Amino acid sequence: MTVNKETKSLGMSWEKEYGYAQAVKVRDTIYVSGQVSHDDRGNIVGRGDMEAQMRQAYANLQKVLAQYGATVENIVDEILFVTDMDAAFAAAVKCRQDIFSGTPVVASTIVQIQRLAFPELMIEIRCVAKV
Repeated sequence: MTVNKETKSLGMSWEKEYGYAQAVKVRDTIYVSGQVSHDDRGNIVGRGDMEAQMRQAYANLQKVLAQYGATVENIVDEILFVTDMDAAFAAAVKCRQDIFSGTPVVASTIVQIQRLAFPELMIEIRCVAKV
């Protein structure tokens, strides 16, 4: 059986270098790769600031979803990988209601890890959305 995959990109150099898509849609499900806090040129945003990095990671997530005509409201499951759990909880309290326009209705997991792809990154958000 051949699976029809519709992929999307953010135009980052490491997508080709590492060999992955920012998202893959199969039928009504969008699988979004872990989003981090980079700007449109690939520069890290919010070094040392969990809230700024969380907001930027969600902004990048929104850009990917928008390419499929979806929003954060389409997210059904998310995993947040963080390097500092206390900072992540504090940041989440401040910004997740803004991002989700109220209390998020999403299955969510948060995991503290030692390090992400780039040492200055503090958070990476991966999700699954339905359309």
